[in-house]
Amino acid sequence: MTARDDLAWCTPVDLPEELLAFGGSVRDGLAVGAAGKTGVLDLELAPRAGRTKVVRQYQRAPLHIFRPIYLDPARPDMAFVFLQQQGDGLVQGDRYRVDIDCAPGSAAHITTQAATKVFGARDNFATQLVNLHVGAGAVMEYLPDPIVPFRTSRLFQRTCLTTAPDATVILGEILLPGRVAHDEAHAYDLCWMDTEVRAPDGTLLFIDTVRLRPGGPDDPRSPGLLGEFDVVATLYVLCSRMPLRDLVALLRQALAEVPDVLAGVTELPAGCGAAVRVLGHTSKAVQAAMHTAWNQARTSLLSASAPDLRKG
Repeated sequence: MTARDDLAWCTPVDLPEELLAFGGSVRDGLAVGAAGKTGVLDLELAPRAGRTKVVRQYQRAPLHIFRPIYLDPARPDMAFVFLQQQGDGLVQGDRYRVDIDCAPGSAAHITTQAATKVFGARDNFATQLVNLHVGAGAVMEYLPDPIVPFRTSRLFQRTCLTTAPDATVILGEILLPGRVAHDEAHAYDLCWMDTEVRAPDGTLLFIDTVRLRPGGPDDPRSPGLLGEFDVVATLYVLCSRMPLRDLVALLRQALAEVPDVLAGVTELPAGCGAAVRVLGHTSKAVQAAMHTAWNQARTSLLSASAPDLRKG
């Protein structure tokens, strides 16, 4: 038995007690840890002959990728990798783990083929652990499509990034309120998303947590959280390519032109980069703001505008 076959290897450590309170056995369907419930994806990308290529790949259903494609004429070395999932989405008892290493000098854009749906749960919860390692001088963009939590869903996601001081990382996430057309705005039980960023020596640079539990003290509609808004998104830009004050000013200026959102930009702790938080009433408005911020960061840091990802 290898580490990848161990349920504990696929499950984030130190899960919060309020999530564990949902941790009953699955009565109907596959048990926690059963085949098809522990999705694994382990990738290493490295520069080879002028392009970044996948040099190590292990995947276990329901997670998988196809070969990288090269979409950006301004960065022909950058590999665009689309993470894919068999089935419709995360269900109770699912434990997913994604490990992606970008070797020194590599350039990669990681995204998903579609939004991540989180189905309702009766007996348990779903978790997703994402570990990203970015080497010296490398460029990584990790911009998955939005998360859509259905009624009574329970999700814990932890994204752990370890990045070299001279690497450039653009990391983002978007959380939708649910299936609004089905009257499911913030009808989930719990949505908890941690983002943790460290230096190569393990020094903690910052942790950011989005914890939403409708009907409780962390109700998304409380004034201290989302208030009147339904959609929340965050973009982290970690770099040493330009002064942070200049980067923050450029991002603020770009977002000031985006209608129908409330957006803020601030410097991250330890002088490691900038963070953008966006609130909006609709997915369309928030995704437009995120694209604007991504494009501004890319143009400023990589001298390359955001390419067409060909998602339909």
